[in-house]
Amino acid sequence: AAKLATIPVRRGYWGSMAGLPHTVPCKVTGKCGSVRVRLIPAPRGTGLVAAPATKRMLSMAGIEDCYTQSRGHTRTLGNFIKAVFAALQNTYGYLSPDLWADTVFQKTPYQENCDFLTKTNPKIE
Repeated sequence: AAKLATIPVRRGYWGSMAGLPHTVPCKVTGKCGSVRVRLIPAPRGTGLVAAPATKRMLSMAGIEDCYTQSRGHTRTLGNFIKAVFAALQNTYGYLSPDLWADTVFQKTPYQENCDFLTKTNPKIE
């Protein structure tokens, strides 16, 4: 069951893109029950500013620097951990420009046929 609950976690930078990604790519939120957890990117060297359970889960996910904010009945540890898991799952829940597919622009019909139309239609005087 643990292998089925494996998810990809997207990491990002805070500030310059020097070195390996070390934090969450943007502010993400997860919710379970009444608990809402918000993960906020942090500068390199900050560490994990979080509750002990959250800190363990974020370190296992490979995140080195992150601020957290929680709201709701966080003493319910099951919902609290599931909310952190949902927030980590949401890191791939949006498209940023580096994930966009390459766009192939096509000419409009006017541009495609412009040369043909100018050559075949002699001016009538």
